[in-house]
Amino acid sequence: MNKQDLIKRTDKLIDQGRKVLATKKFVELSGEIVDRGLKDGFRTASLSFIKNLYGDSHIYYKDFESRVKGVGFREIESGINILLAIKDEIDNDWLLAITMMISAEIFSDFLEMGKYLLDQNYKDAAAVMIGSVLEEHLRLICKKNSIDIEFTNNAGDTKAKKADTMNADLAKANVYGVLEQKNVTAWLDLRNRAAHGKYTEYTKEQVEIMYQGVLNFIMTNK
Repeated sequence: MNKQDLIKRTDKLIDQGRKVLATKKFVELSGEIVDRGLKDGFRTASLSFIKNLYGDSHIYYKDFESRVKGVGFREIESGINILLAIKDEIDNDWLLAITMMISAEIFSDFLEMGKYLLDQNYKDAAAVMIGSVLEEHLRLICKKNSIDIEFTNNAGDTKAKKADTMNADLAKANVYGVLEQKNVTAWLDLRNRAAHGKYTEYTKEQVEIMYQGVLNFIMTNK
């Protein structure tokens, strides 16, 4: 999902929560309560969304799970307020910023692994690993710039875009220039050769140049 899709989904959940609030009634001894069936649907859908977005160890997930348990009117209000906070994070790109910071650490680890393989003369494994890091970074840059990373084929199936397509889309959107696009194309081509066992079609020195180029590209295009 891109940013607008996430906001739309959050708005839908908030609206669902408000419909639950509209069922409020006063019951002696229990106070203000809402419809249990609608509450259960709201709770399940919201927890699923938050888990997919942040994971089940995040404070938003734990907070929602603990606060929205019964049928109390105030519990549903708490759930809606959590969703509003999530929407604010998405709207201000804080979610993406956090994701990219975490990804940067992961990328750094994988690049270091690729460099280690290269130093140990495993040029082919290094080329595949460095190329995979590059492809994932292209995906993140697309998300940051609201460029779709999926497409619908003629059969109506949703498919992930290939790295070359994302590269072309990013250049077309002027996220980076034609020279960088050509460099990325060359690195992806080298990665594909390694992945398909064409080990004699490139040298260790070319993989070393690829490593340094991808490292600089990631640092420049965050």
